[in-house]
Amino acid sequence: MRQSLIELAGGAIRGAGTPTQIISVVGGDDALSQRHARLVIDLCLRAGESMLATGASASDVVATVLRISDAYGISAMHVDITFTSITVSIHRGMNEDPLSVMRIVRVRTTDYTRLQAVYLLIDEIAGQEEPLDVETARDRLTAILASPHPYRHWVVAAGQAVLASGVVVMFDVSIVLVLATAITAASSHLIVRRLSKWSVPGFFAQMAAAIATTTIAVFIFWLRSVGIDLPGSNSPTVIVIAGIITLLSGVGLTASARDAIDGYYVTATARGMEVLMLTLGLAVGISLVLGFALRIGIPVTIATSLGDRIGLVSGTVGAMLIGVGFALTSYVRLRLVLLMAVAAGGIFAVYSAVLPFATQPGLAPGIAGTVAGVVGYLAYRWVKVPEGAVTMAGIISLIPGLAVYRALYGFMDAEFAAADTLPPVVMALATGIGLAAGTTIGGFGARRLFGFDRQAKLASQRSRAPR
Repeated sequence: MRQSLIELAGGAIRGAGTPTQIISVVGGDDALSQRHARLVIDLCLRAGESMLATGASASDVVATVLRISDAYGISAMHVDITFTSITVSIHRGMNEDPLSVMRIVRVRTTDYTRLQAVYLLIDEIAGQEEPLDVETARDRLTAILASPHPYRHWVVAAGQAVLASGVVVMFDVSIVLVLATAITAASSHLIVRRLSKWSVPGFFAQMAAAIATTTIAVFIFWLRSVGIDLPGSNSPTVIVIAGIITLLSGVGLTASARDAIDGYYVTATARGMEVLMLTLGLAVGISLVLGFALRIGIPVTIATSLGDRIGLVSGTVGAMLIGVGFALTSYVRLRLVLLMAVAAGGIFAVYSAVLPFATQPGLAPGIAGTVAGVVGYLAYRWVKVPEGAVTMAGIISLIPGLAVYRALYGFMDAEFAAADTLPPVVMALATGIGLAAGTTIGGFGARRLFGFDRQAKLASQRSRAPR
């Protein structure tokens, strides 16, 4: 009887079913030919590299790679991502040699036209009962990645000018400052592009662009101090604010938060370090110019008339211009530019509507970011526009440029106390974290609410980072 009781108690405690988390994927691909396995690995690596290079999250890249491999009959593929590299491995059983290939991600760009073409190709591969021939798919992917940009580079420079102009339009300033900001933004873009061609590190490129932007604003302050007052140049600080917003790495911040939430902590840390270094370069450039101006006696002051409150009409119009500029600088096809503008204006309208009721720092941006995440996923699901493109177009107008400027100015001006400098820093951090967390929550909720197709769902479950 004692033995029976022990067995009964043990049966009540011990698990009887399969484990909730499978420790490893059992290799069952030993029947695959080596040629077929190599062709699929190469296709998966190229697709994953293109997504990772354009700022896609690690989870999305892994899910896409697994979705392609499942479509071609490979169920035991392992994918590892470390921000600068992607590794794909296939264990083909005990009787065949395993295959592992690694590719270094050297290019960082934002070309959503090519990324959209990659998504369409992947849907064509995995969305049919009989996928494309793997060699045909490789040739088509190679043609996509080697295709030219949809328009010339001067259009991108014009888009940068439109983006910066939209920032100052939000503050309802004069046409003189709008034009000055547009010229400054185009010049900064050309500086960054030229330095990038010379293989100058991104830290110094950001610093040089920030120096150029802040110098023009300080020059307008100097003209006013000597009695030369340009018509309508009453708030030169908006030029610096616009420069900060156009140079801040919002895409990297959002992707870093998404990777951390998905459990890819190494990739999230690497993305976060990149954002930190680029922001430090921006801060150093602005601080150098402001510190030099203050030391030689140029009366650089924060225009308190800007305030933290932006009008609904001017803010919405400015946000729509920002959406247009972001679309052009990210190589979004011209027929989708209107979608970006509407998304940006709508997200700002949501932000303005909830701001009076959500007074805690970061709460209103978080709510707006959640809406942006939902809109981004729906745009991807219905129009096949890359999710990150619409999401970033919606939130880029909410990046805390004014708070960052005030914090940097407070650090450089000896008359400011630490107590006066801390609130802008907290506000900037809260806004950035709120935007990143909101977009992640919105995208996650939209996926669960509107669902995946079967293959995408299975791939997403397998793409979760190990706990």
